[in-house]
Amino acid sequence: MRIRRHARTTAVLLAAVALAAAGCSSSGGKDSEDDGGGDAGGGKGVSTPRLKIAMVTHAGEGDSFWDIVRKGAQQAAGKDNVQFLYANDKEAKGQAQALQSYVDKKVDGIIVTLAKPEAMKEPLANAKKAGIPVITINSGGEFSARNGALSHIGQDESVAGEAVGRQLNEEKRKKAICVIHEQGNVSLEARCAGVKKTFDGTIENLNVEGTNAPASQSSISAKLQATKDIDAVVTLGAPVAEYALKAKQETGSTAQLATFDLNREVLNNLKSKKFAFAVDQQPYLQGYEAVDLLWLYKWNSNVLGGGKQVLTGPEIVSADDTERLQRLEKYTARGTR
Repeated sequence: MRIRRHARTTAVLLAAVALAAAGCSSSGGKDSEDDGGGDAGGGKGVSTPRLKIAMVTHAGEGDSFWDIVRKGAQQAAGKDNVQFLYANDKEAKGQAQALQSYVDKKVDGIIVTLAKPEAMKEPLANAKKAGIPVITINSGGEFSARNGALSHIGQDESVAGEAVGRQLNEEKRKKAICVIHEQGNVSLEARCAGVKKTFDGTIENLNVEGTNAPASQSSISAKLQATKDIDAVVTLGAPVAEYALKAKQETGSTAQLATFDLNREVLNNLKSKKFAFAVDQQPYLQGYEAVDLLWLYKWNSNVLGGGKQVLTGPEIVSADDTERLQRLEKYTARGTR
């Protein structure tokens, strides 16, 4: 319950900050740039000069989670009179190159994930030398400040994992696997480590190739067939949850399914009780507030959180939590999840 209250309190604070700006629009894409005309915010637009803000993520192809993050950033960019630039690459080298390219373009601000922080050190140092403010989101929060970022927006991955471990105990699970869909991603490893810390049963990590759906499903199926007493499968992303569901159906396993992160499919599977629970870290908010924070810093020198991590989660969403599921369904209707 403490985790839920904290997440809601943070969300209220962030929503209040978001009111500091009002109306105009933008869109982005992989390695894309956007002029951002229109009026997505529904207002008359801010009076501040136009900014150029770039985002670099470790998103793989087809990962719907990042569509939500990006949409949040686009909405904030629209109302803040910001030209929004976006690039993603599942490989650390590609992420670093994209980040350096935005430094070279002398953008006004950068938003970046730190799934593999070591690879990002040099371009982040170059951003600092160039005087470009940086906000980190989603991954690698513990590496944010040491790499010169103003703030980090996301959930504490260790805390989120610990919450899942406790939930598995409540569900009376005894043997689980934690499916890591991107090897070397520090945040995914922290999630599984958190689960292991609080789970009273036994848990084993299973590495799969998250951007290869057939291979991922096959790996999970093989594990379920080889280890019949697995009674819980924890996935670390919404698309991988679908692979786990298909693997369960394919093998006839009775293992309970749970996942980090939400999308429309996960929500539907929660409602139909195919999944026991999910962890929501509010990806829309991560993208939205990152743009807002850079706008606030540029024009008012404000830093939300005082340099500390700004939490957007975690919140456990149970298949039995009808009220919460109904609220989340409103988001899916608007296309934000």
